Amino acid sequence: MKKTLLFIVLCLLNSAMNIMAQDKYEKEHNFNVAKNLETFSAIYKYLDIMYVDTLNANDVVGYGVNAMLRSLDPYTVYYPEENVKDLNMMISGKYAGVGALIRYNMELKRVVIDEPYENMPAAEVGLKKGDIILAIDDSSMVDKNVPFVSNHLRGDAGTSFILKIQRPTTGKTMKFKLTRRSIQLPAVPYYGLQEDGIGYINLNSFTTNCAKDVRRAFLEMKKQGMTSLVLDLRNNGGGSLQEAINIVNMFVPKDLTLVKTVGKLERTNKEYKTTVEPIDTLIPIVVMVNGESASSSEITCGSLQDLDRAVVLGTRTYGKGLVQASVDLPYNGNLKLTTSKYYIPSGRCIQAINYKHNNGGYIEHVPDSLTRLFHTANGREVRDGGGIKPDVEVTPDSLPNIAFYLASTGRDSTEVMLNWELKYIKNHPTIAPARNFFISDADYEDFKKTVLKSGFKYDRESKRYMENLVKLAKFEGYYNDAKEEFDALEKKLSHNLAKDLDYNKEILKQVLTADLVAVYYYQRGTVENSLQFDKQWKRTVELLRNLEEYRKILTASNKN
Repeated sequence: MKKTLLFIVLCLLNSAMNIMAQDKYEKEHNFNVAKNLETFSAIYKYLDIMYVDTLNANDVVGYGVNAMLRSLDPYTVYYPEENVKDLNMMISGKYAGVGALIRYNMELKRVVIDEPYENMPAAEVGLKKGDIILAIDDSSMVDKNVPFVSNHLRGDAGTSFILKIQRPTTGKTMKFKLTRRSIQLPAVPYYGLQEDGIGYINLNSFTTNCAKDVRRAFLEMKKQGMTSLVLDLRNNGGGSLQEAINIVNMFVPKDLTLVKTVGKLERTNKEYKTTVEPIDTLIPIVVMVNGESASSSEITCGSLQDLDRAVVLGTRTYGKGLVQASVDLPYNGNLKLTTSKYYIPSGRCIQAINYKHNNGGYIEHVPDSLTRLFHTANGREVRDGGGIKPDVEVTPDSLPNIAFYLASTGRDSTEVMLNWELKYIKNHPTIAPARNFFISDADYEDFKKTVLKSGFKYDRESKRYMENLVKLAKFEGYYNDAKEEFDALEKKLSHNLAKDLDYNKEILKQVLTADLVAVYYYQRGTVENSLQFDKQWKRTVELLRNLEEYRKILTASNKN
C-alpha cells in the first residue's frame, strides 16, 4: 500500500513539474514574441523619423516580412493586396485575359505571341505564333518587357481592347479586337485510347473540378473498349487536396482513409476518406510521375501505391508533404502558410526536405539512412522522407546541350529555330494528324542549312570542362608532361556545328516537331504527339501488355 501511494505521489509530482516547465516555456515564449515585435516597431519608427532618406513603408516592412517568411519554408508566402489575384489564380487556375502564352524575342527586342490556347480569345480571332505585339489600344508595347505586356493583356472579364500586331511571315501590320474572359487552362489537355486498349489521361493540375474531367475521360474510353489505364502526372505540381481524394476514390472502395493531416492546432488535424462507391476497382492502372510531380500528385500516386491499386512508373517525385492554408490579413492582404503535414494510407509522410528554423533558417534533404519503413496493403515495403519512389524506375532521355541553345531566348539568341518554324508554318497550311506527324529528313536538312547560315554559336559543355581541366593541370604542374595528349584531345573536341547537328538529328527533329504540332493542334496535340518518342510511355505499354509482370510488382514479394 505504501509503495502504491509513493508511486502515485511520484507520478503527481512528475506531472506537476512538467506542467510547471511547460508554463515556464510558454511565458518565456510569449515574452520573446512581445519583445521582438515591440523592438521591430521601435526600429521602424526611429528609421521613419531620423533616417536620412524617406522610407517607403511598403518596401521596407514588406522586405522585413518576406525575410521572416524565408526563414521558414518556401510555401509560406505573404500576398499584399495587389498580389492577391496571383494567389487566387494559382488556387483556381483561372484568370481574365485572352488566353495566350507570350515571350520576349531577343533578336527583335519585342514581345511576341508564343502559343495561343485552344478555344480562347487569342486563338479565336486568329493570332499566330510569332506575331509581334505593337500596341494595346493607345498604349505602345514596343520596347516593353513581358510582365508589362502581360499586365495590359489581362483585365476584367468582358472588357475589350484593340491589339495591334505585325505578322513576321507576311510583314503586314494587323489589328484585332479581343474581349477578355475568364481563362482556365484545361486540367486534362489530352486523353485518348491508344494501342492495345490502353487509355491515356494527361492531368497537368489539380484545379477545381478536375476530378470530373478525369471521370468523364475514363468513362468515355471505357465505352470505347479500354482495358487498362495510364494516368500521367508528370510535371503536375499539385493543387486541390480534395480533387486528389476524388480521383483516387474512382478506383478504390468507399470509407477508406486516404490522407491524414497533422498540425499544431487541433482544427488542422483532419482525415480524408473516400465517400462514394468507385467506378472501377479492377482495371490495371499505371501512374506516370517524375521529379516535378508534387503535392496532390504525390497524394494520388502515393495512395494508389500504398493500396496496391496501381503501379507507379517513372522517377522519384518531388517530395512535398506540407499542407497550406490561406488566412485573410488586414488591408485585403493574404498569408498562405504551412499548417500541417499530410500522411498517406501506409502512414508515411513523403516530405523530402527538413526546414530548420534555427540560425535564420536552412534546409536539409532527408538522408536515405533516416527514412522509415512502412508497408502497403499487400505488405510491400515503402519508405517515407523522399517523395514517392516508383515501383518501376525509368529515366527519360535528356536533351542535348545544342537543343537548349537553339530554343534559347537568352541574350545571345539568334532565334534561328523560331525563324525556321515560322517559315515552315507559312509554307504548310496543314500538317498530318498530331499522333502521326514528324518532320521529314528533307525538312531537317533545310533546318540544318538555315542554322549553318545564321552564324549560330553555342557553348559546348565538353569545351568548358576541357578548359577547366587544362587550368587544373597547369595549377598542379601536370600540363607540360601531358601537353601532347591535351592537344590531341582538344583537336578531337574541336567545334563542328554541322557534325553536332547530324549527331543530334533525331532529338532535334523531335523538338521541332513538338513546336510545330502546338501551332496546328495546340496543347492536346503536343501531348498526343509526344507519346511516339516517350521512353517512359513505351515502358508503360510494355508493362500493361504483360499483366503477369504487372501483378507481380504489386505482390508482397516485391521490395521497394
